[in-house]
Amino acid sequence: MGELTGGAALAADPTLNDFGKDPWWLVGGKAVAVFALLLLTVLLTMWVERRVIGRMQLRVGPNRAGPFGLLQGLADALKLALKEDIVPRRVDRVVFVLAPVIVTAPAFVAFSVIPLGPMVSVFGHRTPLQLTDLPVAVLLVLATASLGVYGGVLMGWSSMSPYALLGGLRSTAQVISYEIAMALSFVAVFLFAGTMSTSEIVAAQSGTWYVVLLFPSFAVYVITMMGESGRIPFDLPEGEGEIVGGVHTEYSSLKFAMFFLAEYVNLTTLSALCTTLFLGGWRAPAPISTLWEGANQGWWPLLWFLVKVWGFIFFFIWLRGTLPRVRYDQLMKLGWKVLMPFSLGWILVVATIRAFRNEGYDTGRIMLITAFAAGAVLVVTFVWEVLRGRKEPPARAGAELVPPAAAGFPVPPLDAPHYHGRG
Repeated sequence: MGELTGGAALAADPTLNDFGKDPWWLVGGKAVAVFALLLLTVLLTMWVERRVIGRMQLRVGPNRAGPFGLLQGLADALKLALKEDIVPRRVDRVVFVLAPVIVTAPAFVAFSVIPLGPMVSVFGHRTPLQLTDLPVAVLLVLATASLGVYGGVLMGWSSMSPYALLGGLRSTAQVISYEIAMALSFVAVFLFAGTMSTSEIVAAQSGTWYVVLLFPSFAVYVITMMGESGRIPFDLPEGEGEIVGGVHTEYSSLKFAMFFLAEYVNLTTLSALCTTLFLGGWRAPAPISTLWEGANQGWWPLLWFLVKVWGFIFFFIWLRGTLPRVRYDQLMKLGWKVLMPFSLGWILVVATIRAFRNEGYDTGRIMLITAFAAGAVLVVTFVWEVLRGRKEPPARAGAELVPPAAAGFPVPPLDAPHYHGRG
């Protein structure tokens, strides 16, 4: 494998016309490389997460399996695969077995449109450092994420357990709520880049990254990707304190390992998508790219891409070791009453600025007026929420609590007959 040099470096940015021309052996090699990269990232992420959180909690973390405990993730994977597979008797067996596959497969497919680098030379064949690309590649990522929701719902429904069913319902409501806000945060990127192709979005950030131009969209995406991943502080579908373990309560052995694998692959995909849309993708940061002419050529961009992705993975781990779980009503309120209205308003602002810029107006003054108006709206909204909270009457002391079932809510019986045994 060699790097592009000379005149080929001028055409390092791939376009949609560069895809679909690779021979079969190169396409297969790329697919295997992406699969291996995700598996290695999952194993390393598990080790890093346990070590970092251990340090945060004044513990050592895994340090027995391999040097510095590096093989702990591999040992856990082998343990899960070799454990006894316990299947409850009354489950829908076909759906129960297929649900983890439906959760895991879309997580791998979504990474296929992520650009890892520019045009490179592989055994003399010029090819983009990306498995494939589409004119609507970002929509493919959203579509695969939506397919993963079906797996979670089917896991909860097929288990024939009230706890798993509640976890599936929570997972559905949470993903729908935050996926809408996530899609809205992409609209501003599409308006600026003029395309939904991931490789062309990276090419559009050759001057300034969108994290600077579209910071509100970046902030919304960071919050929504935490809700989309279902990790602390938004791990309500797994709520151990109230619904035992959520959708995977009845799963064990390799089926549970597949659910675990899908969670970490999804974490990597969300981090890679954020890097692609807002942090310039595989492009080197400003000091390196300005001082070193070849920073964005050859195989070096793969290093910058991995550094950015691991920065987001560390951010996820840091939040898990720092923040407590939020209440479910707070989760829904943040998604429907804060993120979605804010995203819609921001889209209107971005569209207006782009329209005035296309007409030749001075956008600096327009942005100042818009920022002032947005700040005023936020202040008024905050004051209104505070005043409304003070006007709500406090709960009466000694008031009788009405059981949810008596009030007409469809609460599943906690003493429902549920038998376990070998399939």
